Amino acid sequence: MRNLLPYLFLGAMPAMLMAQPDAAEILRKIDKQMVTESAEATATMVITNRRGRETRITSRSWSKGETTSLVEYLSPAREKGVKMLRLEDVLWMYTPQADRVIQISGHMLRQSVSGSDLSYEDMVDNGKLLDLYDAAVVGEEVFMDRSCYVLRLRVKEGIEDVAYAQRKVWVDKTRYLPLKEERYAKNGTTLLKNFEIRSVMKIADRWYPKEMFFKDVMAKGQGTLYIIEDIKFGVDIPEYMFTKAALRE
Repeated sequence: MRNLLPYLFLGAMPAMLMAQPDAAEILRKIDKQMVTESAEATATMVITNRRGRETRITSRSWSKGETTSLVEYLSPAREKGVKMLRLEDVLWMYTPQADRVIQISGHMLRQSVSGSDLSYEDMVDNGKLLDLYDAAVVGEEVFMDRSCYVLRLRVKEGIEDVAYAQRKVWVDKTRYLPLKEERYAKNGTTLLKNFEIRSVMKIADRWYPKEMFFKDVMAKGQGTLYIIEDIKFGVDIPEYMFTKAALRE
């Protein structure tokens, strides 16, 4: 009797190929969950130094589109009133103690915010992964008891000014959230930052991070936990809030 296994295998190949996820489609679904048209949020940043001492900074933020956002610190007292305004590729920072507005751009955007493991870019980022990266599915793994696609992201040709030229991302297969990331420099081997979504929440039909953990591998501290206390999507935000003049108000 002729061996039927090769024919059975060949017959199954189309179904196997169809089951292979499309990396670009996965990025599109991540962007649908993570990128907002407009939002208002209150969050707490918990910074733990190398000795285990915690510093907590509470802030309120507003965002509109991918390149316009405002963050205002509410506490502690020494940080209260500090504001960061992003307009396109430039970030303006206001400090009430000095009553000064300074511009932060270029490599300065990659500096630490208030001694945390977040850079200024991390703090105000609302861009779409699909616009910045080419992606490939390189595997499947379980992370935090969730089945994940593992993606390798490389910045698209012609895009230069990106903080993380390569990323390895573990994407929840059901919720399409990036539960874990390794963020690399251009050479693809120098690890710059680790990122994890530690808890999630569902608002209407959108899954969104509740707690996110950042660890700058070059920093000496134990990491920074970013907790979203409250968030509203699709809010109306006055245009005047996104102006330099409004920073001093």
